[in-house]
Amino acid sequence: MRVINLILVLCLGIMAFGQVAVAGSKTAVIVVDVQADFTTAHKGSLAVEGSDEAYLKDVVKATGELKAAGLPIYATQDWHPADHMSFANNNKGSKPYQLITLKDGRKQVMWPDHCVQNTDGAKILLDEAVFTKIVQKGTDSNFDSYSGFKDDGGAETAMNKTLKEAGIETLVVYGIATDYCVKATVMDGLAAGYKIVVVQDLCRGVAPDTSKAAWAEMEKAGAVLWPSLDLKKAKEL
Repeated sequence: MRVINLILVLCLGIMAFGQVAVAGSKTAVIVVDVQADFTTAHKGSLAVEGSDEAYLKDVVKATGELKAAGLPIYATQDWHPADHMSFANNNKGSKPYQLITLKDGRKQVMWPDHCVQNTDGAKILLDEAVFTKIVQKGTDSNFDSYSGFKDDGGAETAMNKTLKEAGIETLVVYGIATDYCVKATVMDGLAAGYKIVVVQDLCRGVAPDTSKAAWAEMEKAGAVLWPSLDLKKAKEL
């Protein structure tokens, strides 16, 4: 009986150690806006070039590998109300992709309606069970929100608080779009004190020139750019 009890104690101790090791991980992943409306694979209203089925398979595979390695996975999700101020349809006389001046003086790019709450276009294209938490953004009709950390009016999302409570210090970031939501999330994450790695081939950008500028801006601010996912290095971060 004593031997059995000893074995049970040892097993429980090993299990507890494993749980602490995973729970105490200081590195997490943020998958940015991999949603139907941003992909060519789903004929999205704001589809980004290169976001086809092959790209989605790569994202799903990489995310699964990072999850299996014990890293917590977070997602950002554009989640706009139908009356969102960034939609051209809600600004009389404007056209998609036009830069306009709002009544309060702010400059704003007009976008096609996209990622409207509770529509198929807003769906994240990975199994939601893989995520520790999905952080929604762009929920205020009056402000756009490229960053996963805060909107253009400065209101914070749940991202920073969630990561801090989990003891996260380093982030592996990838998703859509390089020159908008990925860049804004990375820049705000750096400003909040996180070390950040961005996986380039798991990102897709709106335009080559602005994406090139975004890579340079992120790197200059302190982000580390990986051309592709290095799972071994990710485990060691």
